[in-house]
This record gives sequence, C-alpha cells and structure tokens, in this order.
Amino acid sequence: MTEELIICDASLEDAADIAEIYAHYVLESTATFETEPPDLAETARRIGDIVGSGYPFLVMRDGDRGRVIGFGFAHRYGPRAGYRYSVETTIHVAPDCVGRGIGGRLLGALLAECEKRGFRQAFAVIAESEPISVVLHARAGFRPVGTLDGAGWKHGKWLDVFVMQRQLGEGKQSLPERAP
Repeated sequence: MTEELIICDASLEDAADIAEIYAHYVLESTATFETEPPDLAETARRIGDIVGSGYPFLVMRDGDRGRVIGFGFAHRYGPRAGYRYSVETTIHVAPDCVGRGIGGRLLGALLAECEKRGFRQAFAVIAESEPISVVLHARAGFRPVGTLDGAGWKHGKWLDVFVMQRQLGEGKQSLPERAP
C-alpha cells in the first residue's frame, strides 16, 4: 500500500498542527534551543513573518486525512543585507512519522523552492545531539563547514553546534540576477 503525501505552502490555518509538532521538539529534544513552545498566536505570527518576507514555508500533509505531518521553512541566515542570498533551513516531522522519508522529501522541496526564489546558499545549524539531522542534510548535499563548541545549553548540558552548508543553484559562481 502506498500512502499519498502532499507537500504544499503552509497557511495560517496550519498553525495549530505546526505548533503541536514543534512543541514536541522544544520540550523533548535539542533539535531547537527554544525551551518554551510558542503558542498558536506566536506560531501563526512566525508563519506570516516568514512568508511575508519572501521565504518558503512548506507543510507535508497525509493525503488521506489532510493532517500536517511535517513542516519546513527557510529564513534569512543573518540580519545584515549581505546575507540576503543565504538562508537557514528548518525541518520538523511529527514524532509518530519519523523514519518514513518525510524529512528528506520536505528538505528537497524546500531547497528547490529556495533556488526558484534566487537564494544561493543554504545553511543548517544542528545540535551535536541530533545525528539524524546531520545525516538528513548530508544526503541532501550539505557539507560540514564548522563546529561551534559548547554554543548551546539545554536539558542541563552544553552542546556543540554543527554548521552545514549547501550551494543553491549557481551558488557563488555567478552574480545574482535579482535581489530576494
């Protein structure tokens, strides 16, 4: 039996499902260094800010039920104008759906959308305690570019943070055609 999974743009109506998925990672893991899950209003605000700033925010739905089972988005890597062609990526999958290839499909779609929008570099910032995320990004063509020693504190311990990078489109091989 093949299940139908649909990747599409996130909407504000998806905020409750996204908040529920993200809350698990905030409370139970080091996949994010947030310690308090954002509420529904904050999650909706974040979706609106990302989309309104011209960055992609995608969800994957279970085609049978329409339930959001994963989400991914990109946002500007740094606040300065010089970073406007670089994005940081984020992917989270519902805990009961991990191991089904959802993260890889979402990341691939997210990177393709970033390329369409003219972005040239993608970065992933990953806690050392999340090896599955490192493998996910490596399979998508990211390469390690650095380690930030003891950069994060969560669940009573210091954590190193790995930075991985992937070229988008022509990367630095040519001048940008338009400003994202």
